Amino acid sequence: MKKTLLVISCILSALLSEGRAQSFWKGLDYSFRIGYSIGGTIPIGMPASIRQLNSFTLTNNLQLGADARYMWTRQWGASVGIRFENKGMSEDAEVKDYRMEIVRGGETLAGRFTGDVKTRVAQWMFTVPVRMSYTVGQFRLDAGPYFSYLLSPSFEGYAHDGYLRVTDPTGPKILVGGDERTKGRYDFSSDMRHWQWGIGLGAEWSIGKKTGVYADINWGLSGIHHSGFKTIEQTLYPVYGTLGVILHLDKE
Repeated sequence: MKKTLLVISCILSALLSEGRAQSFWKGLDYSFRIGYSIGGTIPIGMPASIRQLNSFTLTNNLQLGADARYMWTRQWGASVGIRFENKGMSEDAEVKDYRMEIVRGGETLAGRFTGDVKTRVAQWMFTVPVRMSYTVGQFRLDAGPYFSYLLSPSFEGYAHDGYLRVTDPTGPKILVGGDERTKGRYDFSSDMRHWQWGIGLGAEWSIGKKTGVYADINWGLSGIHHSGFKTIEQTLYPVYGTLGVILHLDKE
């Protein structure tokens, strides 16, 4: 252990020598970004139980972020950032024989639902992207993993205008209406993961010395719910695209 620490100390000393340190800090580029994300928490491959999407409503998916990028050549670089963002959605879908657990009139009912489900998701989180980048003229492409910590999990909604077969597809039939008294509510917020991760791909176009526009797509590789959550049979992954503007803080 002592030998390992000694080797690490020697490497750090070499990297942080005066000349190398000055070169490192000179190569850093700082930027701030603001954007808006569109996407959803979706299964990979549309299951037969989801028949169609009736409606999709935009939510407050604001993204604020800052990045530090080191360029070791004029083309190649690496960056690390911090984002405060929401990955939310509001949608209504038609389903058939869909595994569901609802609460109606103080009673919890579980089984197979056929009808419409209205789902609202909000995921306010801090995200740390780590990316490699390649620059050609005014354009920059980057890619790499991201890691997120969920601050405020929310996954809730209601089943309406259909029926629930209790326990299994041949169980007792319970009618589910569309008003406050007869629709069935659900809330799976407590079953959501706080730590999430995935991969991202982005592009930036510089439109001035200090400004640019960017487009990102981030694909979650961890489902939004814990692995032991089985009420919804499909694993749901966050897939979001973001458009926004960038301000480079240190360019003259």
